[in-house]
Amino acid sequence: MSEKEKSRIDKWLWAVRLFKTRSLASEACKSGKVKISGKSVKPSHVVKVSEEISIQKGGSKKVVRVKDLLERRVDAATAALFFEDITPPEENPAFPSAFHTPVFKRNRGAGRPTKKERREMDQVRSNDNF
Repeated sequence: MSEKEKSRIDKWLWAVRLFKTRSLASEACKSGKVKISGKSVKPSHVVKVSEEISIQKGGSKKVVRVKDLLERRVDAATAALFFEDITPPEENPAFPSAFHTPVFKRNRGAGRPTKKERREMDQVRSNDNF
């Protein structure tokens, strides 16, 4: 199943579809969002089979174990065979439901919100921790 003996981490993350582009994967490595054994890695780090990689992406954290190496990007079904998602359930954020988001009702024809109204809306949104 192994396509190559060695693979760069930025290429591997892109190939298994954890990042949309290789440059995004490379930037994540450079900014310290990709870690192996708790240490940040450079984009040129060589990935090894059975290594655990933690990825901070947006507000969520993902931990994956490398099953096999991959050099070229493949379809999503095939890519899933090359890694195992071992993210602990407590770190997996619950899917934000539409029922938990605050709803702002404004009368039709009321126009744009004033600066004060907008600040109040932003305050409610920032205090909403679901």
